[in-house]
Amino acid sequence: MESKSVMDMAIIPCIDPIDIGLGSSEKGNVVPAAKPRKKTMTSVYLKFFETAPDGKSRRCKFCGQSYSIATATGNLGRHLSNRHPGYDKATGDAVANPAPLPTIVIKKNQPQAKTPQVDLDHLNWLLIKWLIVASLPPSTLEEKWLANSFKFLNSSIQLWPGEKFQAVLREVFRSMREDVRAILEQVSSKVSITLDFWTSYEQIFYMSVTCQWIDENWSFQKVLLDISHIYSPCSGAEIYRTLVKVLKMYNIYNRVLSCTHDNSPEAMRSCHTLKDNIDSQKVGPFCYVPCAARTLNSIINDGFGTTKPIISKIREFVLEMNASEQIAEEFTEFATAFQEGSWKFPLDASARWSGSYQMLDIVRKAGKSIESIIRKYEESLGSRVLLSSAEKNAVNIMHAFLEPFYKTTNNICTNKLPTIGLVVFFMDHISETISACIDSRHSPDWLKSAAKDMAAKAQKYNEQVCNIFTYMTAILDPRIKVELIPESLNSDNYLEEARAHFFSNYSSNHFSSMTSGFCSAELEDGGSFSFAEEIARKKRRVSLSSTSTDELTQYLSEPPAPLPTDVLEWWKVNSTRYPRLSLMARDFLAVQATSVAPEELFCSNGDEIDKQRFSMPHNSAQALLCIKSWTEGGVRLKYKSTEIDYERLMELAASAAADNSAAGINKKQNG
Repeated sequence: MESKSVMDMAIIPCIDPIDIGLGSSEKGNVVPAAKPRKKTMTSVYLKFFETAPDGKSRRCKFCGQSYSIATATGNLGRHLSNRHPGYDKATGDAVANPAPLPTIVIKKNQPQAKTPQVDLDHLNWLLIKWLIVASLPPSTLEEKWLANSFKFLNSSIQLWPGEKFQAVLREVFRSMREDVRAILEQVSSKVSITLDFWTSYEQIFYMSVTCQWIDENWSFQKVLLDISHIYSPCSGAEIYRTLVKVLKMYNIYNRVLSCTHDNSPEAMRSCHTLKDNIDSQKVGPFCYVPCAARTLNSIINDGFGTTKPIISKIREFVLEMNASEQIAEEFTEFATAFQEGSWKFPLDASARWSGSYQMLDIVRKAGKSIESIIRKYEESLGSRVLLSSAEKNAVNIMHAFLEPFYKTTNNICTNKLPTIGLVVFFMDHISETISACIDSRHSPDWLKSAAKDMAAKAQKYNEQVCNIFTYMTAILDPRIKVELIPESLNSDNYLEEARAHFFSNYSSNHFSSMTSGFCSAELEDGGSFSFAEEIARKKRRVSLSSTSTDELTQYLSEPPAPLPTDVLEWWKVNSTRYPRLSLMARDFLAVQATSVAPEELFCSNGDEIDKQRFSMPHNSAQALLCIKSWTEGGVRLKYKSTEIDYERLMELAASAAADNSAAGINKKQNG
């Protein structure tokens, strides 16, 4: 048998013509490109060459090279094939069934072999990746000037039509969703979910459902389950119906321990209905949790009160500095001269909490530098951005009042795992800060008025989280335990209920195999063994009860771990000391205190997420946003059963580009 002279390299899967109208092949097999059908002399000359006015020469429309009118047709054909491969496709007169896209063939070390060429249609797969990473709809690629730009680089390039991109994305979405289902089937613990909602430019109401758990190696895991369209009137009942559909699709309905919502009345009603149904089926405990980040963001927004117009004025000035490199440099020089700190441009001027606090901070710490810049550029900036003495005073008061809030949000955003216990601990501190402001005789009336509104929202949150579920979640954080739980949550009754829950769900149930093995012995002995075994079972239950209680008591009797402690690492190290309690900790520490990542709510990067969601058309939203989240989480991008090897694809593309560039340089030198 002769050895093969080619090496198959399946970089991306072959695409079924039913899916996107392209040729198909068995996965991993090299399929030769379909040969272009022969053109008549007339059609070739009219399309690709034009006759000079003197009638003595013909000029190539692609590169301008001229040939004598007497040049043999074979030479003209070789010119088109060598200089302009794929020239026949440039006019739309392509072969009816082009070669399958995914296969790349590279010849093995043969003398005078051509430079390895990446199939030009691989560009479409790279564009798929671009759409996913940038969260852009496939309609982006229908812009004719984008296609023209590619044609400028290579006239043979043909982009898929928009419907083909749509079909590929839908198939990738289905393939990856199956992988996500397989991942969740391997999870041995309880899971928690979070809900987030938004409305697109088309006035379509969406819900994202994300699942969280802690794996057996004590690593926190999360995966987006779905981006679901909530149909009008977007009621709690409709949210509930859609949510249950998602949970059952992934087969986790009976394993959900909690749901953290966005504090909206509709979401709360849907979670309440879900709890009623789970409780009625007795599949396990379930609780829904308000989003602490959204509550805190709303509290802070109330705190700004009458200073919002001042902050807007400061923001205008900062945006002008961000837009001018010269002004930014001069501001930095002034700040250095006045010893007013070091400032990195562009400054955060977003309308989110991080940006608003930055506005207060720069006035508080670099007031002289700001005034110097405004005076120097008064003609362009105008005096409108100058702050009066009263406004400066208000900024100083607000900055001092909100500083603990900034430290709190910064801590929550940077914490590896902001547990319920830690967040409740911080929220209790926020409540104390607000109360101190209200009670202080130094607080101006306008600030006290704002603080009262803030206190009402903080009180509402505290009432919602004051329950046995929150208590159990909090004490399982080794940094919190009982010592750092807020007074409103600390109750002897809660402690006893926690013991009862621990014993009934995490002791005997997990060791049922210890007794189930005696069934065969009972049958073999005709029941004579059952009486002795019954006595033994009673003793085992007493022993388990004592051991379980000792684990919880021993754990709570030890002092809390330092606040910088990595909670999951602590439990990983101490799980052998508390084998039963650690099972409960794995379940409850996965419960989320916020429905979204805190940094997405408090920081400027949330603006980009909002823009992407708002501008996503309905026919692309679910597939694109899910695929993007899954790939960012480590799920491999797949088309049907084949993984898309983008790293290898890029290596080949870069190699081909480098070789083509070198060939061009050599040609110029030889010319």
